[in-house]
Amino acid sequence: MAKKSSVVKNNKRRALSERYNTQRLALKAIVKDDSLSLEDRLAAAAKLQALPRNSSPVRIRNRCALTGRARAYMGFFNLSRIKFRECALQGILPGVRKASW
Repeated sequence: MAKKSSVVKNNKRRALSERYNTQRLALKAIVKDDSLSLEDRLAAAAKLQALPRNSSPVRIRNRCALTGRARAYMGFFNLSRIKFRECALQGILPGVRKASW
């Protein structure tokens, strides 16, 4: 089980990322637009830098929905490999069964 502080911190990052998403996308579009003047683009880049660091989607860490484990994450199921195996063997995950040949 991951530390609760790590899970809470990651949830705060998700919330910040959602809140600043539109503003961040608008500023990035201005920075990338070559038709605008250099001063406007630099001003947009400065505003982008002024946004909170944790509002960037890159800082979000994928974690297991049940345990909060950050490593060996299976994105389709939102589970770590350990919990995925346990749930699959118990028959909790629909359409998943153990392979045998």
